[in-house]
Amino acid sequence: MEDPVQTPTDLDVLRRRVQQAIDGQISGATQSLAAIGDETAPLVSAVTGLLTGGKGLRAGFLYWGYRAAGGADSDALVRLAASMEFFQGAALLHDDVMDRSDTRRGMPSAHRAVASLHQERGWAGDADRFGEGTAILAGDLCLTWCDELYATCGLPADELARGRQLFDSMRTQLMGGQFLDLLESARGWDGLDLDARIASARKVIRFKSAKYTIEHPLLIGALVGGAPHGALAPLSDYGLALGEAFQLRDDILGVFGDPEATGKPAGDDLREGKRTVLVAHALDAASDSQRDVVESLLGRDDLELDGVESIRQVLVDTGAVDRVESLITDLADDACRAVDRARDTGAYDASSLDVLEALVAVSTARRS
Repeated sequence: MEDPVQTPTDLDVLRRRVQQAIDGQISGATQSLAAIGDETAPLVSAVTGLLTGGKGLRAGFLYWGYRAAGGADSDALVRLAASMEFFQGAALLHDDVMDRSDTRRGMPSAHRAVASLHQERGWAGDADRFGEGTAILAGDLCLTWCDELYATCGLPADELARGRQLFDSMRTQLMGGQFLDLLESARGWDGLDLDARIASARKVIRFKSAKYTIEHPLLIGALVGGAPHGALAPLSDYGLALGEAFQLRDDILGVFGDPEATGKPAGDDLREGKRTVLVAHALDAASDSQRDVVESLLGRDDLELDGVESIRQVLVDTGAVDRVESLITDLADDACRAVDRARDTGAYDASSLDVLEALVAVSTARRS
């Protein structure tokens, strides 16, 4: 076992240990597929490719929730934390199919990669449908392995039982959040004022991203580690505020980010037509001509770089970017104040709370 993680500067140590746990789970679980034969290799590769080299953010928050509650570092804890990465893998695999995304982390998305394999091998049928079907199954496999790793990580059964209800709720709510995102895209924003549009976008953020990215992993870790229910509110407030700030930062990067840093083509969120807080502010403050630019280009699959730049200019000129940056700052401050409230409870390890406070800046950094 490597030295236990102590500070944010040691996050690479935790990330490596989480990766080892991921690799170990895949290696062990694929023995169940051995009876089928080598034909399942593309299915497993879709998972392996996605879960190699990630940031391990969700695993990190579960780990520090457990440590904050007074739990000790162990390989079993790292395996529990790694279960969150399989859950995220399922969400990403399914999300890329729903969004028809071509890339993920700078590489072809799983369904595109498998479709290319179909074409290369000259197999019968529609290559895209084959790729999408494989990615959906790979996502389902991630859900199975997430549950298996939670149950078999090696921590005592009574500890794991403390977090199981929230673990199950997290998975259910994310599926509801994914559907909410689809529904909001289908219903559109016609007839809604600015407040209603922002409320709609922030509700999607909460249930599709913020909860399963930070709040739920953190609380699961804390519960398994033995935190009293009466002291969970500050951690919940921290997770929701920071989770929303994290997604708002991601929304900005989805429009303005460097493709080499984000792993996505420039302006990919604009091609997908995502109705974000950023877009809501822009449409509210836009002139008629600026509004025409956004409404005529947003959601076009064939959006070229000049169209991306036109929308970017509107987002900047209307002050939408500044408003979202201000909201990110406010939410980050809320997260830091929640850490202070957690200190006041006396229920948490002080050094672990220091790490959570430092992770506010890490999670909201401008990465482009």
